[in-house]
Amino acid sequence: MPAFHNLSKLYARPGFLLRRAHQISAAVFEDECRSVGLTPAQFGVLSVLRASPGLDQSTLARALGFDKVTVLRVLRGLETRGLIERVPAPSSRRNLSISLAPEGLALLKQAQEPAERAYRRLMAPLDNTQQNQLVHLLQLLTAGLEDEARAPFVPPAQDTDEPRGMPGGK
Repeated sequence: MPAFHNLSKLYARPGFLLRRAHQISAAVFEDECRSVGLTPAQFGVLSVLRASPGLDQSTLARALGFDKVTVLRVLRGLETRGLIERVPAPSSRRNLSISLAPEGLALLKQAQEPAERAYRRLMAPLDNTQQNQLVHLLQLLTAGLEDEARAPFVPPAQDTDEPRGMPGGK
């Protein structure tokens, strides 16, 4: 069997294509958001905290589908930059309540236009119908396989003002 045949099968696998699409998505986002110094993960954390201030670390991790180590790494970086505040939770001194610092809210507002540009750039190869179809299919795929995930995805009960499928909302 020729090698190209095996590679064409590899390159047509959903996992390969999803990984590659994620790499491209992250690169486009980081390129557009370079001026504000945010990664997709940081943007996601700030966005969730704006919509649901005072979450604990575990709830925040679930709201983004992150594992605890990843969310801790992101939080440490944001805290070092003075963008978030972690204080003991009123209900339990063992848990920390995480909120946006004023600087974090200002940076998140500043990041909205670059994040929107990244979204438009990422979706540019597709027409509007295809864009909606892609988001819908990805939602079906992720919802249908949620039990297979290494980290659970549990959005906070509160509604956000961003449409599903926006960048950083991974």
